[in-house]
Amino acid sequence: MVIIVQDFKILYRYTISIKNKRREHMSKFPKDFLWGGATAANQYEGAYNVGGKGLSIQDVTPKGGVPAKIGDLNPIITEGPTPDNLKLEGIDFYHHYKEDIALFAEMGFKVFRTSIAWSRIFPNGDELEPNEEGLQFYDDVFDELAKYGIEPLVTLSHYETPLHLARNYNGWINRDLIGFYERYVRTVFNRYKDKVKYWLTFNEINSVLHAPFMSGGISTPMEELSKQDLYQAVHHELVASALATKVGHRINPDFKIGCMVLAMPAYPMTPKPEDVLAAREFENQNYLFSDIHARGKYPAYIQRFFKENGIKIDFAPGDKELLAENTVDFISFSYYMSIVQAHDPENYHSGRGNLLGGISNPYLESSEWGWQVDPIGLRLVLNNLYDRYQLPLFIVENGLGAKDVLVDGIDGIDGPTVNDDYRIDYLKKHLQQVGEALEDGVELLGYTTWGCIDLVSASTAEMSKRYGFIYVDRHDNGSGSLKRYKKKSFYWYKDVIESNGESLYD
Repeated sequence: MVIIVQDFKILYRYTISIKNKRREHMSKFPKDFLWGGATAANQYEGAYNVGGKGLSIQDVTPKGGVPAKIGDLNPIITEGPTPDNLKLEGIDFYHHYKEDIALFAEMGFKVFRTSIAWSRIFPNGDELEPNEEGLQFYDDVFDELAKYGIEPLVTLSHYETPLHLARNYNGWINRDLIGFYERYVRTVFNRYKDKVKYWLTFNEINSVLHAPFMSGGISTPMEELSKQDLYQAVHHELVASALATKVGHRINPDFKIGCMVLAMPAYPMTPKPEDVLAAREFENQNYLFSDIHARGKYPAYIQRFFKENGIKIDFAPGDKELLAENTVDFISFSYYMSIVQAHDPENYHSGRGNLLGGISNPYLESSEWGWQVDPIGLRLVLNNLYDRYQLPLFIVENGLGAKDVLVDGIDGIDGPTVNDDYRIDYLKKHLQQVGEALEDGVELLGYTTWGCIDLVSASTAEMSKRYGFIYVDRHDNGSGSLKRYKKKSFYWYKDVIESNGESLYD
C-alpha cells in the first residue's frame, strides 16, 4: 500500500511537471508579458474633497458621462456635487489602496493601470503650484505597487478634467489648456520619474467626438457645438499629447509614452459597396487619432471631411513640428465590442455601445447592457493596428460588465464570492484571440482587464454594472460596507497569469 501511494505521488509530480513544461513550451505569450488590470481615479478613488483635491467634471455628472436617456444629446450635469453621485466615494481606494494592491499582487499582477486625478494635483487646473498632499498620495500608491514588483501604467488624463477648466475655459476648446496640461504633466513626470515607466497621455482620446464634456471638459451643449470648435479642441489635445511626449522623454529617456484610443471595429452590414464605404468612413474617424500620434501628421483622408464640413484647423507656430517630432512609443486601446455600419442605417435595428451606437450584428450575442460580444473583433483590431503602425501595442481595457450576485461558498471557495463563469468565458475567449494575434506576428506589451476591481461605471455611474475580479460591497443606492470579496474569476485570472496564458487552453 505504501509503495502504491508513493508511486502515485511520483506519478502526480511527473504529470504536473509535464503539464508545466507543456505550458512553457507552448506559450503563445512572451515571457515578459505584462498581465494586469485597469482602473481610473474618478471611478474608484473617492475622497473627492479630501487632501486638497479640487472638483472634476465627474463630480457633477451623477448619472454618468453620456446621456442618460436615448434621444438626449447631453449628460445630466449638476451645479455642484450631489449625494446621488457614487463617484464622490467610488470604492474608497484612497483609504483602501494597500488592501487592494495586496489583492492584485495575490493574483500575480505584473502591471496595474491607474490614473492620476488632475484636480488632486492642481485643484483648479490653472494654479502655478501643485498640491503636495495629492502628490504624496500617488507616491504612496506607487511605492506600494513597487513593494510587490507591480509596474504602474499611468493615464495622465482619464475623463478627469478639473471642473474649473471646463466652466471657465470651456475645456479643450480653449488653447490655454495646453499650457495648464503641460505644467501638470511636467510636475508628475519629475515627481515620479523613478517610479513610473509607462504613461498614457489621454484616455480614449477619440471619445471627445461623442462625449465632449466627459472626454474634453467642453461645456458647450452638443446641439450648439460646431464641428469647427470640436475638431479644434481635438487639435489642442493632440498638440498637448505630443508636448507631453516631448517633455517626458527629456525628463527620462527611458519613459515609454503611449496614446490610448477607443477601438471599435466596424463591419459593413452587407457587401454592398456603399455599406463598405460607410464602415470605412466610420473607422477613419478613429484612425485619425492614432494616425497623428503614430505618424505625426494629419492623414490625407481627413482633408475631404474637413472641407465638406467647413472645418479649418488653426495651427499655431510650431504645432506641425511638435506633432511630427514627438510620436508615441506604443499604441494602447480599449476594446469591448464591434459595431456594424450601413449607408442606410435607418433601415436596421440600432444597438447600444460604449459611447458609440451602431447597427446590431445578427451574428453576435449581447451583454445585459446591449454591448455585442465579439472576441474575433479583438484579433482584427490587433492585426489592423499593428499592420498600420508597426509599433508595440497594449490592450489596456477589455472586460464584461454584469450584475454579479454575492453567494456563500462555491467550488471550494469559502465565504462570500461570485460565481461569474460568464466573465471567465468572456475573458477566456478574448484572450484566446489575443493568443492568435500573437501567432499572427503582432507585438503586444501586455493586457489589463477593465476594471479589475468593481468600480463605478463611467457611462452610467452604476455600481451594479460590475467588471472586477474583486466584488466590492457597495450598491446603486450608495449603501454597503465596502468590504472586498474574491470572485471565482479572481482565482481563474491568477492561474492565467501564473501559467503565462497557457491555462487558457486547458
